[in-house]
Amino acid sequence: MFRRVALATAAAGALIAGVITALPASAAAGGTGTGYLHTSGNKILDSAGATVRLTGINWFGMETDNKTFHGLWASNPWRSQLDTMASLGYNTLRIPFSDDALKTGAVATGINDYVNPDLVGLSPLQILDKVIEYSGGKGMRVILDRHRPTSAQQTALWYTSAVPESTWIADWQSLARRYAGNTTVIGADLHNEPHAEGTNPAATGACWGCGDTARDWRLAAERAGNAILSVQPNWLIFVEGVSCPSGGLSNVWDGDTSNDEDCGWWGGNLSKAGQYPVRLNVANRVVYSPHEYATSVYHQTWFDDPTYPANMPAIWDKYWGYLYKQNIAPIMMGEFGTTLASDIDRVWLQNLMAYTGTGVNGMSFTYWSWNPNSGDTGGIANDDWTTINQAKQSILQPYLIAPVGGGGSSTSSPTPSASSSTPATGGCTATYKQDNAWQGGFQGSLTVKNTGGGAVNPWSVTWSWPSGVTLASGWNATVTQSGTTVTAAAPTYAGSLAAGASVTVGFTANGAASAPATVKLNGAACA
Repeated sequence: MFRRVALATAAAGALIAGVITALPASAAAGGTGTGYLHTSGNKILDSAGATVRLTGINWFGMETDNKTFHGLWASNPWRSQLDTMASLGYNTLRIPFSDDALKTGAVATGINDYVNPDLVGLSPLQILDKVIEYSGGKGMRVILDRHRPTSAQQTALWYTSAVPESTWIADWQSLARRYAGNTTVIGADLHNEPHAEGTNPAATGACWGCGDTARDWRLAAERAGNAILSVQPNWLIFVEGVSCPSGGLSNVWDGDTSNDEDCGWWGGNLSKAGQYPVRLNVANRVVYSPHEYATSVYHQTWFDDPTYPANMPAIWDKYWGYLYKQNIAPIMMGEFGTTLASDIDRVWLQNLMAYTGTGVNGMSFTYWSWNPNSGDTGGIANDDWTTINQAKQSILQPYLIAPVGGGGSSTSSPTPSASSSTPATGGCTATYKQDNAWQGGFQGSLTVKNTGGGAVNPWSVTWSWPSGVTLASGWNATVTQSGTTVTAAAPTYAGSLAAGASVTVGFTANGAASAPATVKLNGAACA
C-alpha cells in the first residue's frame, strides 16, 4: 500500500466476534495521564508532571479515496473495533488523513449502513469527531497524522502544486481550532514519511538541514509547528525523519561508493536532528517520530548482516535512538510493522520492542496497523476486522500500557467509593433504545444507571431475549450469550460503575427486534 524505503542504492515501504475476549493488558500507573501533554528531556509528561508512555495503533483509511476509516464496511461496528483496541492495551490512536478529507463537501464512503447506522450521511470530519469522542471516553489519546496532500499517493515533500504549503498549514490550524480544549487530541504528526527524490546532485526530495526552504523538512516542520502552536499551544508536534538527509539518492551507476549517502526508511532517518533540531516558539513540544519496518516492506542490507539481530541496536541508535538515549527529546515510533511471515521479521519485532524498553519510561509507539488491508504488513485485526493476529499481539503485549477510562479529560477521573459486588435491591434503572432494524436483525443500546449508594465493581449487566434472537456483536462491555441470557461484563478499562453513574451497552443482534427483558445489575433487578 505504501513504499516506505529509500536506500542509497535503490529508489524507494482467539476469536473476538464483537466480544472482547483478550486477556487484560499489562498495566502501568498513569494510563495516558491527565490533561494536555508536554515534554521534558526524553520523556512525555502529563499536566501533573507524571510520565506518560503512548502505546498505540494506527487506524487508516481517512487518507484514501474512502476519506474515512477502513473496516467500516465490515460486520464489526466501529465502536466494537475501538473497544477491542483499548482492551488489548492500545492507549493511543494515530489517525492518518489527507487534505482531501477535510474539504467542504467531502464524502465518506465504504460504510456498512446496517452495522454503523449512526455514521450514515456524516462527513469525514463528523465521523472523526465521533471516533475522537468515543476514544476519549475510554481514556485513549489521539494523534492526527497528515498522511498525504491528496488521497492519490504519498509525496516526498509536504506540498504539491495542487496543495501548496499554505493549504497544509491552514488545514492544520483548522484542525487545531476544531479540537481546541479537547484533551483527547494531543498533537499533530505534520507530514507522513518525507523522503528523497531525484539523483544527487540534482536532489528534489526532502532534506534535513540543507537550508533550502523548498526542501528542508526541518525548516518546514518549524513553520508548520509554530503556526499550529499559535492557535493551539498545548499540542505536541510530532516530527518524522527523512530518508536521506541530502534529499536525493546516490548515483548507483557511477561505480563510486565513497560518497554514497547513508539512507534509511522513508521518514525514519533523524540522524541530523541532533545537529539541526526542530526549534519551536513554545518550549517542550517536539516529539521525534521515526518509522521502522521489516523485510515484508523492504529487504534492507542490515537484515543480511551475519551478526543480525545484534547489529540492529547500533542502527537504531544512529538513525533516531540517540535522541532518546542522550535525553534530547522523546521518541514516538509512529509506524512499524510486519506481516510476520518470516523468522527474520519475528526476530526483528521482538528485538525492536526490547530496544524501546519496558514500563512507563520506555519509548512511545503506534503500531502499523489495526487494518488487515495494509498490503505489506497486514494488521492486528484479521481480515474479518474482528478476530486478532495473536502472534503479533503476543510480542507487543508486554509493552502495552492500557488506557484508563477518563484519561482523555482535562481533569482526573473521580475516585470510586468503596466497591460492592452487588447494589441494593432496586438499585438500578434500565432504559432501552432501538437504534436501527433491518430484515433479520436489529441494533440497540441499553443504558443502566446505578441508583444504589455505592460503586459496583466490577459491574455486570444481564438480560434475556426471546428464543431465536442471537447476539451478533457488542461494545462498551464484554458481551456474551448463553441460551436466552445475555451478559455484558465490565471491560478492563472501566470496571467500576460509581453510584449515580450510567453505562450504555450497544449491540447488534439477529432475529426479530426485541427489547431486553429482566435487566439486572450484578443480579439485582432494574426498574
